[in-house]
Amino acid sequence: MQTEQLRELVHSALEDIKAREITEIDVRGKSSVTDYMVIASGTSKRHVMSVAQEVLDKVKAAGLQPVGTEGQAVGDWILVDLGDVIVHVMMPDARSFYDLERLWRFDAEDSAEPVQE
Repeated sequence: MQTEQLRELVHSALEDIKAREITEIDVRGKSSVTDYMVIASGTSKRHVMSVAQEVLDKVKAAGLQPVGTEGQAVGDWILVDLGDVIVHVMMPDARSFYDLERLWRFDAEDSAEPVQE
């Protein structure tokens, strides 16, 4: 399956189970681990777990084997590694605290700003 099809499959799974605030970040050239990060929020720990499971189920139904998952036992933040796409499903508090969007959208202009201590 090509990366574009995998991205569409992930977005479809997230939308089907009503994940919130779905964001995709292109990290090609910024990360050697993956090409895209998809970040979504759940409304509760149970919803976060269900969202991650829906992604896993749809990917497996399409004949792909995920590279791995992390965080399923806790439910605050579940990472689903699909190789070219990594999916982060998070509770709103965890998402706000870790702010992956800001972290991975770093560009050269940001480096000119002074670091706050």
